[in-house]
Amino acid sequence: MNGVAIRFCSVSKYSLCGVCRTMERPGFMASLVAGGIAGVSVDLILYPLDTIKTRLQSPQGFNKAGGFRGIYAGVPSAAIGSFPNAAAFFITYEYVKWFLHTDSSSYLMPVKHMLAASAGEVVACLIRVPSEVVKQRAQVSSSSRTFQIFSNILYQEGIRGLYRGYTSTVLREIPFSLVQFPLWESLKALWSWRQDHVVDCWQSAVCGAFAGGFAAVVTTPLDVAKTRIMLAKVGSSTASGNVLSALHGVWRTQGLAGLFAGVFPRTAAISLGGFIFLGAYDQTRSLLLELGRGSP
Repeated sequence: MNGVAIRFCSVSKYSLCGVCRTMERPGFMASLVAGGIAGVSVDLILYPLDTIKTRLQSPQGFNKAGGFRGIYAGVPSAAIGSFPNAAAFFITYEYVKWFLHTDSSSYLMPVKHMLAASAGEVVACLIRVPSEVVKQRAQVSSSSRTFQIFSNILYQEGIRGLYRGYTSTVLREIPFSLVQFPLWESLKALWSWRQDHVVDCWQSAVCGAFAGGFAAVVTTPLDVAKTRIMLAKVGSSTASGNVLSALHGVWRTQGLAGLFAGVFPRTAAISLGGFIFLGAYDQTRSLLLELGRGSP
């Protein structure tokens, strides 16, 4: 699910919101399903922003990549990959948190959450990257159908083609988490201290939106490199997956503006994604738990 919304579910020793407190109680499967549904909701609602961002970052330019036409091109790939991507993240995230068990009062709690989130991103990218490759190529070639693009990748490049950009995606996601999580925890702790009680869900969402937006801005060059690698022609130097080479190529041809292409729709999508994800996650999980209690 492009790593937008799922990052907003973590636990702080300073400020547990209602959604996050539920992660520590029974109902892991409900959390898993709710996270997947919330992830799909975010991806589909904010898909136009993602398409615009991809076309702004495309080497062929925004207008030639499709402009504002066909902004839902490639959406089947996102819809299919979103749920298992979210599930893979949650399974890994919860397992690593359990494996790195520390006392809730320990100062190492934020470190544990960063490590768990990073591990979750590495595993989730095994599902996210093939979906992202197909989706982004469809976004800049709206005349081609999603399945046709998928078939062409397999025919021309094999399985390796579907994982082109895996390293650059991971190198984007981990720094994002390392920037976002400490900032999010600090903002929640400050808000909790100012009001003398733990933050509510909507307050956690506000903090998450600010933290996610800031992290989105500073990691945009890595996102540009990932997009260029995924869209590069077969056999080109960029297609080899060298992140530094891709960044240097963008800097040489477009300068600073090229490195931060698509920063506004990317930041907006990640910030808005936090609100949508937390709302959809909370409502879906509560409904599933209520149905579970009511069933024999």
